[in-house]
Amino acid sequence: MEDLKKKMSADMNDKEIVFSKSIKAGKRIYYLDVKKNRKDEMFLAITESKKVITGEGDDSQVSFEKHKIFLYREDFQKFMAGLEEAVNFIERNDMNEHINRITAEADENNERKVAEEVQEDKLESEIKIDIDF
Repeated sequence: MEDLKKKMSADMNDKEIVFSKSIKAGKRIYYLDVKKNRKDEMFLAITESKKVITGEGDDSQVSFEKHKIFLYREDFQKFMAGLEEAVNFIERNDMNEHINRITAEADENNERKVAEEVQEDKLESEIKIDIDF
């Protein structure tokens, strides 16, 4: 009887989905489901499903961890603004780190070139001195 209730509940939840998009990303899948509530109002259900493997070899078991967020129409603008700000922050920092890495590599290359030029100048001076004697 309990299994029947769970199945009916799952069927009811599937019927309320009016749009669905899945995004596969490595061990994770993100589901964006537009659903309708009892008042026929739409909202967004965001689900992260992560594959989890426990044990090893023949004893390994596969399960899925799921986390859900329900986002309602009145919060869309604030959520999108916050998401965009967070993504921009990450991209700016990644770009700054990239620039810093390139700058550090360029500095190392310049230091190496200067050291090589100093070594060459030193060798040329020693050769000139040897010739002069």
